[in-house]
Amino acid sequence: MVALLVLIVGYLCGIIGNSNLFQRYVRKFIEDYGTPLTVVFFTGFVHFGHMRDVTVEKLPISKAFFPTQDRGWFIHFWDISVGDVFLAIPFALLLTILFYFDHNVSSLIAQGSEFPLRKPPGFHWDIFLLGLTTGVAGLLGIPFPNGLIPQAPFHTNSLCVTRQVTDEDESSAAKGHVTRVVDHVVEQRASNLAQGLLTLGTMTGPLLVVLHLVPQGVLAGLFFIMGTQALQGNGITRKMLFLAKDRSLIPGAEPLSRIERKSAIYVFVALELIGFGATFAITQTIAAIGFPIIILLLIPVRSFLLPKWFKPEELSLLDAPTASPFVYESVGGAYGADESEEGELERRRSATSTGDEEGREVDKDVMGRDEALERGESYEMTDQGQTKSESHSSLQRPDFMRRRSRSNRRAVS
Repeated sequence: MVALLVLIVGYLCGIIGNSNLFQRYVRKFIEDYGTPLTVVFFTGFVHFGHMRDVTVEKLPISKAFFPTQDRGWFIHFWDISVGDVFLAIPFALLLTILFYFDHNVSSLIAQGSEFPLRKPPGFHWDIFLLGLTTGVAGLLGIPFPNGLIPQAPFHTNSLCVTRQVTDEDESSAAKGHVTRVVDHVVEQRASNLAQGLLTLGTMTGPLLVVLHLVPQGVLAGLFFIMGTQALQGNGITRKMLFLAKDRSLIPGAEPLSRIERKSAIYVFVALELIGFGATFAITQTIAAIGFPIIILLLIPVRSFLLPKWFKPEELSLLDAPTASPFVYESVGGAYGADESEEGELERRRSATSTGDEEGREVDKDVMGRDEALERGESYEMTDQGQTKSESHSSLQRPDFMRRRSRSNRRAVS
């Protein structure tokens, strides 16, 4: 019951944050701090009134700065037999696959295309640090740290600064309608460091006493909230909702509506559900540690099997890259992005081939945008093909546009 109450109250806080109720600062406060305040309230809720007579499971704790088991901090690995070492190798490989997948996925989602980031990513550096921290954690016999889903994108979302945008299109029925868009992200390392230090602080005696007061039902409700919020933005959920909607009420800007074969959406969703079902099923068996193998097998399915039936433009909409080309640049670009970008380039060339003057204007536009990006600025394409400077990188340049601009420079010189 407590877990469901935490879920309901936390979910309502999210709804209020995205509604038109109250003033903006009140909605923002409820959206940002509603969930932690809910945890605090229901932690105290079970200690008052008749709830004091109800036995609820509390969060178990140990002594301050002491392992949960009665042992020292350092693992005596020199006492492990050679046979046990070789026995652990297959499990270590599975853990490596899991961490490589989990950490990279959490990093990509935290740097999604909806976040206008300016600083480049560091996937290789992250994996290097993950290897070091995993090695230290193994020597200490503590849980291995890795990327978190959905906590990582939630953290990025909390660092977003928004601004109001008014629809000034005279022909639009929504003229004058005000919406909020992300202006920029406060990119820094202080908040992540503070989270780590606070986690370390929970090992102190006073905070351990406080943590022991938290019922496990409250923690279960907190995970319900994070799971519900993650499902709302999940690609499978969005596709299923799209298929269930009335076709006459689907907005024209919906990307999935551009897919001519609706059967392609049904087949793709079915394949996603099969992959999810297989991954979930193996976690309920004795072979649960092998579930990363199921995830690994999905890579050749996506790379080699799906393109045999799905068209490239269908896959670009059904399975679009999570992050922008700017984020993927450090790892060689997103898989399959070259084909889609070259197709987009050919489409633009054909669209601008009606006149040499118009083509030259487009070339100037691309060159100007490329040079501005090299200066650290950001440009946004307008409907007429012109550019205007913005205070954030709302549109990072893809690789094909950079190649186009370089060829233009050579032609000019």
